Amino acid sequence: MNCIGIDIIEIGRIEKAIGRWGEGFLHRVYTDPELRLYPKKLSSLAVRFAAKEAVIKALGKPAAISLKEIEILSEPSGKPVVNLYGKTQNQARDLGLDGFAISLSHSREYAVALVAGETK
Repeated sequence: MNCIGIDIIEIGRIEKAIGRWGEGFLHRVYTDPELRLYPKKLSSLAVRFAAKEAVIKALGKPAAISLKEIEILSEPSGKPVVNLYGKTQNQARDLGLDGFAISLSHSREYAVALVAGETK
């Protein structure tokens, strides 16, 4: 079974969402560790938003998944990692996935993420 997802977002969309909904938007989408590590870093927040959407696509777009159940952090080396919680973690397990390989990138205007489900 192939579980691959990709997403791209305009960094300006995240800036506009923060401007419109402020802290409410940030706390609805991002986990506390994400907000501590990437406060006000629009490109980092945007690429994590894209990564969360890519994970949802890789899981087959299940209903009732909260973006906060998907956490995108980085190892000390800078390598991004995906942590799942709640219903999202259960969905991945049901698909036989042990984790995700992930690649993140951004330019001045766009952020893109690609994820692929992994099995052991």
